[in-house]
Amino acid sequence: MINNYKLVIIPILSLIVCQIIKFSIESIKSKKLKWGRLFNGSGGMPSSHTSFSTSLTTIMGLEFGFDSAFFAIPLVFTLIVAYDSMGLRMQSGKQAEAINMIVDELFDDNVKLNFVRLKEELGHRPLEVLGGIVLGITVSIILNIIFSSI
Repeated sequence: MINNYKLVIIPILSLIVCQIIKFSIESIKSKKLKWGRLFNGSGGMPSSHTSFSTSLTTIMGLEFGFDSAFFAIPLVFTLIVAYDSMGLRMQSGKQAEAINMIVDELFDDNVKLNFVRLKEELGHRPLEVLGGIVLGITVSIILNIIFSSI
């Protein structure tokens, strides 16, 4: 029964593993628990979006063959996700950082603004995307072996 849903379950588990890794890395770096990182996937190491899409692509290839359309279609979307996370989303994060710095410079803490700081962690560096790719492939292969033995 569970094998019927492995094409959905494995990518979701890859995403969960990725968020736990991201939470752990950032908690260790800041020396305090970063609970928000368990639910916020944008930015950081490894890329959860890339891990999720790579996991789906990998499991589709393992299930239907790496020469099938069922592999090719998610592969195209995975390439778009990886490219977008390093391109447009990365630039949006840099713009948010610049806007936050400008607001901090122009207004002191005594001025009440209806301005919520913009989220700066939006995109990824290439190494973070590579980490997501490696994680997605690894989790998919391991879980596929486990699911196949059930």
